[in-house]
Amino acid sequence: MRVAIVDLGTNTFNLLIADAEEKKFSVVYTGREVVKLGEKSINENKISEAAFKRGIDAFIKHAGVIREKSATTIKAFATSAIREALNGSDFIKKIKEFTGIEVEVIDGNREAELIYLGNRLAVNLDDRAHLIMDIGGGSTEFIIADNQKIFWKQSFKLGVARLLEKFQPEDPITEDTLEQINTYLKEMLQPLISALKNHKVNCLVGSSGGFESVVEMIGAAFNKEHVIPAKHCYVIDLNDYFLISKKTIHSTAAQRETMIGLIPMRRDMIVLTYLLIDFVVKETGIDQFKVSSYALKEGALSEIITNKC
Repeated sequence: MRVAIVDLGTNTFNLLIADAEEKKFSVVYTGREVVKLGEKSINENKISEAAFKRGIDAFIKHAGVIREKSATTIKAFATSAIREALNGSDFIKKIKEFTGIEVEVIDGNREAELIYLGNRLAVNLDDRAHLIMDIGGGSTEFIIADNQKIFWKQSFKLGVARLLEKFQPEDPITEDTLEQINTYLKEMLQPLISALKNHKVNCLVGSSGGFESVVEMIGAAFNKEHVIPAKHCYVIDLNDYFLISKKTIHSTAAQRETMIGLIPMRRDMIVLTYLLIDFVVKETGIDQFKVSSYALKEGALSEIITNKC
């Protein structure tokens, strides 16, 4: 069985094609198209005309690869930017019209479940509670779970694209804006803070996306490991992390253009990514930090394989 999974995220549309049998899979193809659906309009709950076109073009491109690779099972999932947008249903209809592919718009809870399933494939969660964190452009999901079950989960409208538009940080960001953002995070993440009082967690698992830039930036700065296709879990030294975090948060846009390991599409949002991670690390007092290269699309694949193989 050849399966294609498309994750229609706020910033990128990600495609995974894999051959699956006997509850295992081998990757045939992975691809990413930058769409930035929330650019300039995410907090107005709409997809701008330019972003709409980028998104449709990106999906058509992925659909071409899906046909070329002869996938027999296709699943496409739309997340925060599309589910919140007033013209999100129009976007989904256009995709169906141009490609014949049905897109499922999922809520935050469903998104968190799939993220958990993906991370469980990549990281040995064992029988202790871990905090899984998936930072998107439109939302950020938190899951407290072990290798058997989810204890608590919630999706927050705290994606980096939303935060960037809301606070429009200076270049470089000022201390006043940093304080405003941290105050806002503390207010919005009260449910997470309360949940962490009920579940002892000492390991944060960062789920793909911006966390892979963290791995790359630390690898470049300290001559450590980089993200490679054959590896799916990375251990982060917290001392290394905070050195890179501080440098990045206080950097200028021009400085970020020269930072090794930071891809262009993340240069404008990486400061918010580090601020989110910093807040969670400090709030939880965790002493272990891992990064998983698996996320929603691998979780969806795992679910399909479990049900069909």
